[in-house]
Amino acid sequence: MNELYWALMLLINFLLIMTAYRLWGRIGLYIWIPISVMIANIQVTKTVDLFGLEATLGNIIYATSFLATDILSENYSKHDARRAVAIGFFSMITMTVLMNLALLFIPADSDFVQDSMVTIFALMPRIAAASLLAYGVSQMHDIYAYSWIKNHLPHKKFLWVRNNGSTLISQLLDSLIFTVAAFYGVFPVSVLVEILITTYVLKVVVSLFDTPFIYLARHWHETQKIRESL
Repeated sequence: MNELYWALMLLINFLLIMTAYRLWGRIGLYIWIPISVMIANIQVTKTVDLFGLEATLGNIIYATSFLATDILSENYSKHDARRAVAIGFFSMITMTVLMNLALLFIPADSDFVQDSMVTIFALMPRIAAASLLAYGVSQMHDIYAYSWIKNHLPHKKFLWVRNNGSTLISQLLDSLIFTVAAFYGVFPVSVLVEILITTYVLKVVVSLFDTPFIYLARHWHETQKIRESL
């Protein structure tokens, strides 16, 4: 059943990011970046069994942040993609600081969410630090690699090479850095390796499935079907 839910979540994420882009253009992608990184940092605290292996949630929506920066790099500029990454950094830091400040408040006798919030957000500083490190390294690599491939293979038919070639290596860097930084000492090494493998494999699947959507995004941009202002 988890596999069915995972496929449904994959489809919904793609539909949402493309809706944001169609309605608001690059601003829609700037909106999607903080949504993706904040939700991913909450979902990643939950581990599930997928395809016979143990994995963390958050892989799908986090992987779509790479689709967003690739669309920005393809249809706009490397500068726009870097701006999106900076927005992602700011959103992660803001959520971590504000949610941990919220935990300092003494709950009322009628409160029933404090323990749940502690379970999720007390771990957040480490996860956020790991995310910032992995996010920064992998996204900067993705933008650089995408730009490099675009300069050397500029023809329109090589869009799939730019999209997947840059993202697959970047996702490997991201998975390795995040898994070790966030979960070393939390899970046994065997579970850590399993999470690393499944995390990367699932991100690869998302990357391969997002290829038609970056083609669609370019088509919308070229045919001026994108609303570039609110």
